Amino acid sequence: MIGMSIDTIKPTGSGSGYLDGQFLLAMPGMADTRFTRSVVYICAHSPDGAMGLIINQPARKITFPDLLLQLDLVEADELIRLPTPAETLPVLKGGPVETGRGFVLHSADFFIDNSTLPIDDSVSLTATVDILRAIAKGDGPRKAMLALGYAGWSPGQLEEEIQQNGWLNVPADPGLLFDRDLEGKYGRALKLLGIDPAMLSGEAGHA
Repeated sequence: MIGMSIDTIKPTGSGSGYLDGQFLLAMPGMADTRFTRSVVYICAHSPDGAMGLIINQPARKITFPDLLLQLDLVEADELIRLPTPAETLPVLKGGPVETGRGFVLHSADFFIDNSTLPIDDSVSLTATVDILRAIAKGDGPRKAMLALGYAGWSPGQLEEEIQQNGWLNVPADPGLLFDRDLEGKYGRALKLLGIDPAMLSGEAGHA
């Protein structure tokens, strides 16, 4: 059963050095093969650690209508009447931690009191079934993706991985964030930094 909860998100830090709302791009020097060529959107970063969602790895063998059925949010005969945004909502492998938990990353035109976490002016995160019901009814955010699981770092771990050339960070582009072309996201994200993917080496530093 897929769970929806936002308790893993901790308040972000203030001041420079925090990467909330930025992309992390896995470098060739990334030791963890689960993140090979991944683009991670950082949802929270503070002295307590960091949490983000991989936005370019599709979840295998599961669709959003499948999840609606699994969570008993719709009946089987209702699937043919789902609005197009619900039929086509991307379901992603958000990270290796708690892969049975779902997080909806979405445009800021949708908000639920005490459930939605604004990340920046254009992007928010909601992790309750209420947003799934809204999407199924056609009342959800204009842009959205559902991630199963997340990527998490303990205090100081992300900073250490960046220093070891495991990641590059770059301000997120909302257009790229919600783009349905998952395969092309990594190369396009690198180009935000003016990097040709073909010329990338394991010796790249951080932005």
